[in-house]
Amino acid sequence: MLKGFHHIAIICSDYPRSKLFYTDVLGFSVIDENYREARDSYKCDLKLPDGSQIELFSFPGAPKRPSRPEAQGLRHLAFKVDNLDDMVSYLAAKNVECEPVRVDEYTGKRFTFFQDPDGLPLELYEL
Repeated sequence: MLKGFHHIAIICSDYPRSKLFYTDVLGFSVIDENYREARDSYKCDLKLPDGSQIELFSFPGAPKRPSRPEAQGLRHLAFKVDNLDDMVSYLAAKNVECEPVRVDEYTGKRFTFFQDPDGLPLELYEL
């Protein structure tokens, strides 16, 4: 029986920039970080207080991810927040632009989207 997600893997184009974004802006803490010389790449395990994890990878020459128009496959990563307005203001202070807040027509919950440094769509979903 599945118990939940352990981690999401993200390949970034600029490792230092993305690591800074996920740690300093979004508040992930580093569990472990390794440079893999044979692959000329980094693997950094990051976590949130609830145990949610991201594996942040760098691979030289990795192709860009098509985000627009939307393509088949993983669409976005959504984060739970208690107060959407506070988080949007916090991100704005960090120079991260969010889309206008919308309301989920099925749940009545508020949400918005923003992007990581590589344009990966990220969502904030108010509990």
